[in-house]
Parts: sequence; structure tokens; C-alpha cells
Amino acid sequence: IFAERVDGRLTLRRGFAINPAQRILMVEDVVTTGLSSRETLELIRAHGGEPVAAAALVDRSGGRAELGVPFVSLLEIDAPSFPPDEVPDWLARIPAEKPGSRHLKAGTAG
Repeated sequence: IFAERVDGRLTLRRGFAINPAQRILMVEDVVTTGLSSRETLELIRAHGGEPVAAAALVDRSGGRAELGVPFVSLLEIDAPSFPPDEVPDWLARIPAEKPGSRHLKAGTAG
């Protein structure tokens, strides 16, 4: 099952559905704050599913992601975040990129 963000909302796409009371393990590629994971778990519940646990390939939260279900990852990476006025000079010289699908619009590729 794929949950994808379209027009700012997570939705089930590509013909996927969740059966009532279906027990689901939610898996992500990378968890940073846990926000998308929590939204996905809520989407599962809204469709009548029962999230039993969550997993990720990479946990960048430093173990701080609170998902409300047991959570396990294959790799934990402590990647620091900086307020804009405290970014080290060496890091500020690298162009910033924001990957992800949080702002995907309906009808666009992806």
C-alpha cells in the first residue's frame, strides 16, 4: 500500500485500499521528525486499519520520533539541524535541496 501526499493531504492512490481491522506494519524510507509517519498511521486508522508497528530504513530523529506504535529502524543517523542564523559557514556554501513529496500537486509527475 502506498500513501502519497497530493495537494497537502496524504491519500491512498494507485488503487490501494485498507480492509476494516486489517493489521498493518507501516514502513518508511527515512524518518526525520516522525510527522509523515504519524500522518500515515492516522490515514491507516481513518480507513479502518490497525497499525501494529512502524519501521524505517533510516531513523534520523535521534530516537525522538514518537509514533504511538512500536518503532524499529535498520540504521540510526544523528543528523544535526541548525537555525538559519547558526548554520556553519562551510555548510552554508552548499546549495540547499528539499527532497520529498510533501508539496506534490495532483496531476504532476511522481
